[in-house]
Amino acid sequence: MENETPADRAFRAAVRDWLRANLAGGFAHARGLGGPGREHEAFEERLAWERHMAAAGWTCVGWPEEHGGRGATVEQQVIFNEEYALAGGPARVGHIGENLLGPTIIAFGSAGQRARFLPPIVAVEELWCQGYSEPDAGSDLANVQTRAELDGGHWVINGQKVWTSLALESDWCFAVCRTEPGSSRHHGLSYLLVPMRQDGVDIRPIVQLTGTSEFNEVFFDGARTDAANIVGAPGEGWKIAMATLGFERGVATLGQQVGFRREFDGVADLARRTGALDDPLLRDRLTRAYMGLEIMRLNALRTMAGVAAGAPGRASNGGTTLHTPRNGRASSGGTTPHTPRNDAESSISKLVWSTWHRELGELAMDILGAAGLIADGEPYDLNDWQRLFLFSRADTIYAGSNEIQRNIIAERVLGLPREPAASREARE
Repeated sequence: MENETPADRAFRAAVRDWLRANLAGGFAHARGLGGPGREHEAFEERLAWERHMAAAGWTCVGWPEEHGGRGATVEQQVIFNEEYALAGGPARVGHIGENLLGPTIIAFGSAGQRARFLPPIVAVEELWCQGYSEPDAGSDLANVQTRAELDGGHWVINGQKVWTSLALESDWCFAVCRTEPGSSRHHGLSYLLVPMRQDGVDIRPIVQLTGTSEFNEVFFDGARTDAANIVGAPGEGWKIAMATLGFERGVATLGQQVGFRREFDGVADLARRTGALDDPLLRDRLTRAYMGLEIMRLNALRTMAGVAAGAPGRASNGGTTLHTPRNGRASSGGTTPHTPRNDAESSISKLVWSTWHRELGELAMDILGAAGLIADGEPYDLNDWQRLFLFSRADTIYAGSNEIQRNIIAERVLGLPREPAASREARE
């Protein structure tokens, strides 16, 4: 990052030195493992690596120190993510707990919930998944139909979630459930913490284009969780769920973009080795991809600078940035930050990076040419570029589809007329 302070430079050096010393020996082979379309790779080894990080205090670096973190500033969180990606650190297995659930518990949970759930996230002893989307509540999250009813000292949960990342590996799920009979839309929802390893929870992997199964269907049939495992009050689930989604587009974005840089460099090298760089059209597309990557980086730095400066509409919680939702009508998918300006930043960022990454996968396939149509081996052994192409088809859909992001920008920022209800409902 530009204009780093002496403290930030010292922090960068400490992160870089630790990664260099520890991504070695028994963990050297873990470099670069995992990631989109490759979530099946060496899961136990990546889990061991992350617990090794935890023992040295390198998980949850942005959390307040009193909750087990380092209290790192926004700038230092950016630095950590950059250095981790540059070092080739393997894909994180505890990122949903660390980046989504943990900050939510810090912001909205009770003292008992913080004491119970935060330490195992820091130590990577419990893994989490997110129970939001349903067959009829994807982009239109407010249409959640999974029900939960109090039965003595427990919530009893019935319903179905879908596209649940890493559900098979997870110990717990934070789920949005309808707890008020007869309620509709974003009213009557609650945010529950549900143990996954129990009777009444059925997890069914969804085979993706890559042949792997990061995503899953989850069926709740009388699953139970303690009555105390509700974050906030009954009926506040929408507000809390939207705050959680706000964390999804935080400082890890810059680390993600360093990963994008590594992928771009690989595609450019592929073009040199295959002679595709001599094709003026492919060379032009590579140039445009490079320019797009630089624009993403500069825009992310500008956004993070606003966060660090305390831009209006954002609340900071011990180094972890919290986007708080408005009261009133909530958006369909994506985050609902406090001001239209923050809506735009979040939606523009998602729209730009997902489209860029999908196009990079298409460019890789065009550079490979006919060879890109042939698997490396039986029965379905894909190379890195084939996985990039296939998995990146989902980038413009998950975490808020491109259509939803464009609607948010058009309606809330540009002030354009709302999409007709019939058209919106048909699309959703």
